Amino acid sequence: MELTLLLRLLLAHLLSDFLLQPTRWVKAKDTKKEKAPEMYYHILVVTALTYLFLWDWNHWHLPLIVMVSHLLIDIWKSHRPHAFAYFLVDQLLHVFVIVAAWTIFYFDASTVLPWLSRYLNSVHFWVLIIAYYLITGPLGIAIGIATSKWQKEAGMDTAGLDKAGIWIGRCERVLILTFIITNQYTALGFLMAAKSILRFGDAEDRAQKKTEYILVGTLMSFASAALIGAIVSYLLHKY
Repeated sequence: MELTLLLRLLLAHLLSDFLLQPTRWVKAKDTKKEKAPEMYYHILVVTALTYLFLWDWNHWHLPLIVMVSHLLIDIWKSHRPHAFAYFLVDQLLHVFVIVAAWTIFYFDASTVLPWLSRYLNSVHFWVLIIAYYLITGPLGIAIGIATSKWQKEAGMDTAGLDKAGIWIGRCERVLILTFIITNQYTALGFLMAAKSILRFGDAEDRAQKKTEYILVGTLMSFASAALIGAIVSYLLHKY
């Protein structure tokens, strides 16, 4: 099956780029750039594993494309600073090349496109897109506005890591929505307990206003995400 082959190629990339790439190779590439022998050792591993997982000698062009593109992308990344954005771009480029090569050599439009068309036109797809966007974007802004009048009073305008609270809120709402949709209510309970321990375990050492501010924001985040999750779950079962 064509999709199985794509998954095998993606697994080959993940294994070669993470599990089978020692830390000293990564450091060597960062310091010596394209002059590092370790960069070419890594490319050999990538190519060999791609051939092995492909197991189709008639399409030797695909591993060759992966090899050349992987080398060029790694050289480009070695000249960039250590930042999550560059790491993300690096991985997306690798995956894009693999998917593009798979599409060229193996993609069967007659089987994939009808399924894709049905899914994109389904209620489930658009409900999930709207729900996840809502809890990661507008909902976080709404909670921020609702609690803004207590932010300075609680001393939270300068406390903590920059934007860490925003990302914590996004992650917890995504988890809550996912748990509710998949009926994993036990996991939801563990999440709430863990959040309470991490944020309120040292409540005695905190000012009362700061603790109350965090509690209000957390409860708003949990409650709104749970409400949206319940609505989404109802719509998914109804349609």
